[in-house]
Amino acid sequence: MQNITCTHCGAGGLEQGFVEDSGQNARGYSRWIAGPLERGIFGGAKRMGRPARQIDAYRCLECGHLELFASYEL
Repeated sequence: MQNITCTHCGAGGLEQGFVEDSGQNARGYSRWIAGPLERGIFGGAKRMGRPARQIDAYRCLECGHLELFASYEL
C-alpha cells in the first residue's frame, strides 16, 4: 500500500509495521476474523470455518496514530 495518509491528522508517509500477539500458544502475529466474537466451551474464540486475514499496520510519524488494514486471506 502506497500513498497512505493518516485519517487522524492527514500527514503522509506512514511507517509500516505489524501488531504482535505474544499470548499463550500465539503464532506471533494478530489476525482479523470475520463475524462477531463467539466463545467455545473453554473460553477461546470460535474461528473454525471463518475467513482470517493478515493485519497490516501503519504508524503515522507525525501523531503516532495507527492505521490497520485486513489484507489478503490467510
